[in-house]
Order: sequence, then structure tokens, then C-alpha cells
Amino acid sequence: MNNSEFFDYIIVGNGLAGLQLALSFAEQPFFKNKQIALIDKSIKNKNDKTWSFWEKEKGKWDNIVEKSWQEALFYSSRKQITLNLNPYIYKTIRALNFYTEAKRILSKKPNIHFIIDEVLKVENSTKPTVTTITNTYSAHHVFDSRIPKDYFSEANNYTKVIQHFKGWTITTETPEFNPEQFTMMDYRLKDGEQTTFTYVLPFSKTEALVEFTYFTPNIVEEETYDEYIKEYIKSILKIENYKIVEIESGNIPMTNFPFENYSTKNITKIGTAGGWVKGSTGYSFKHTEKKVSTIIKNLKANKNPSENLFKKKFKFYDKVFLKVLKDENHKGEWIFEQFYTKNSIESMFRFLDEDSSLLEEFKIMKSLFSFAFIKAFFKTL
Repeated sequence: MNNSEFFDYIIVGNGLAGLQLALSFAEQPFFKNKQIALIDKSIKNKNDKTWSFWEKEKGKWDNIVEKSWQEALFYSSRKQITLNLNPYIYKTIRALNFYTEAKRILSKKPNIHFIIDEVLKVENSTKPTVTTITNTYSAHHVFDSRIPKDYFSEANNYTKVIQHFKGWTITTETPEFNPEQFTMMDYRLKDGEQTTFTYVLPFSKTEALVEFTYFTPNIVEEETYDEYIKEYIKSILKIENYKIVEIESGNIPMTNFPFENYSTKNITKIGTAGGWVKGSTGYSFKHTEKKVSTIIKNLKANKNPSENLFKKKFKFYDKVFLKVLKDENHKGEWIFEQFYTKNSIESMFRFLDEDSSLLEEFKIMKSLFSFAFIKAFFKTL
């Protein structure tokens, strides 16, 4: 094995986690002499998803933010709630813009190398190896975004709900949308008594993403999403003429499966494979940013990269929430109505960001107090 096949760090997968980690390496002088490889079979030239998140004021990704909002709408079958997000701003980024910007920055760094190839296996050792279709590489440490095989065989032994969705970005000839407000959740159109809702991001008066989402234990046929999106546009938005310009879909595990247990001294699981997706919501963008920041601090301090990546109490909260959603999926609308009605935006977002105080957490739990949560609490204990 020659020197060109050895790297200080190898990142397997050029998705959100892999690229955010590489960008953090690139902006830190501490790592300027470290050779870093990113291995992925895809060149990431398609817009395969949309990431949304909230933050206060300006952020590090503002130059690629597609649209931002300071007001949100929540609809249950019983009421409408208008949410003033101040001091937060809700932002959306198209994945293709993120990929393009990341590659633009990283391509200027001589110590960062893109390898287009498919990874077949990663083997743990003092210097772990990564085997691809065409070659074998080794490193001091590997950051692996591939989901552990055990998840597919053992996930049913854990509490699991799937966030699965399909979205159409549509354009209209006449102004149909209010670009100053987005719809966080709309339960006026549901698939039976399951937790299903529509999410709407208006990019302008004539363009919006309309997405039908499930928080359920099982997925549905592709045509089912289309039927509900079509019905929502017709019956709720009252739009007859429109053009579909882009389609996205996704399947995000919301689970207490112990992804973090698959990290070792020499291999760190990242992204979904590392349990970085918040179990109770499926949000990942800002959580990824925080996990990457912790990894960088650990490496600079010569610590295990995965040290202190998780807070146990929030793992517990997520597990209780997932238990309710799995066992009594019809309660999803009530849960989110209580959550958005009885808590301040700042408390809710701090809680979801895992930055809340014990008092804030108590108030949120009190707002969700019900027999379903009591049962889930003691089952989780």
C-alpha cells in the first residue's frame, strides 16, 4: 500500500454529515496538514432533498438559504394557530445548493481529496481500512455514514416510527401563496387516524413545496402520497392549475435504535448511521452541525471523536415520545396541537435543539400530560 492510499481521516459518504464534517476540517488551521479523503459513489449533482431548520439571526449557511420565514402556521382539525417565530428564523436549503457550495470550498483545499467509488466494507483495526470496488484505503480514523446492518435485522426490537414523505414543488401562473408564512403542520387532510400532515414552504407568490408526511410504523405505496398531495392542492389550497417542477421523497428513521454503540475507537458512525437524526422529530441539519462541532473539539483535544455526542435525558424524552406515537399513532395530531398551543416558540425550539432548562422541559412535559404519556413513561423506565 503506497502513501497515496493512506489518509489521516477518511469520510465515507458525501451527504449532509460527511460534507459538514469535511467543511469543519477545512476551516480549522489545526487540520491543514491532515490528509482527508471523502469517498462516495455519487457526485452529488441532483437536488434529492430539502433541509429546513431554525436559528437566531444570521447563520453560517445564509449564503445558500433558499428562503426564510419568521411566521408559521399550524392547523389541527379543530383550530388554526399562527406562530410568531421571533427571535428565531426558519430557513430552508436545497440539497443541491449545499452540495455545490461544499464542493466549491473543499476543492480549493489541497489536503482534501474526493474519491468517486462505492465502499464495500470498512474494517476496524488500529489503522482501519476502507475497501471500495477499485481499491483499499487506510486511515488513522474513519467516519462512516453507512447504516449498520444490524439496524435492518434488529430495528423491530426497538421503538421505531418512520417519517416518510413525498413533496411536489409546484408553480402557478397567478399569485396563490403567501411567501411570508409557511405551514409547519396541517392536519385538515389525513390518511385515516394515523399521524399524517401536510407541510408547505412557499418560496414566492407563485411557487411552493407541498409535502405530505407520515409519522407511522409502516410506509405506503408511492401513489398514496400523490393522491393526498393532489387532494390538498385542490381542496385546501384551492388551486386548479399548476405545474410540478420538482419532486422529492424521503424515509427517515425515528427510533431509539442504539446507532451510537456502533462507533469504536477508530471508526465513528456519523449522520443517520450515528444516531444524529433527532428521534422525536426527524430534524437533522442543526443537530449535525452541533455533532460535528463536538467531534472537532474532541479531535483537537486528542479525545475519542464520539465522546459526549449525546445527552441521555433527551434520549429518554425521545424514547417516551416515540413510544406514544408507535402505540397510539392516532394521538399525533393532539400531541402536536398541545405542543404548539401551550408552549412558547423559544421554549419549544430550545427543547428540540436539546438546549432547554429543566424548568422548560417540565413545562413541555406538563403540556403533553395524558394517560398515553404516563404509560409510555413507565414502559420506557
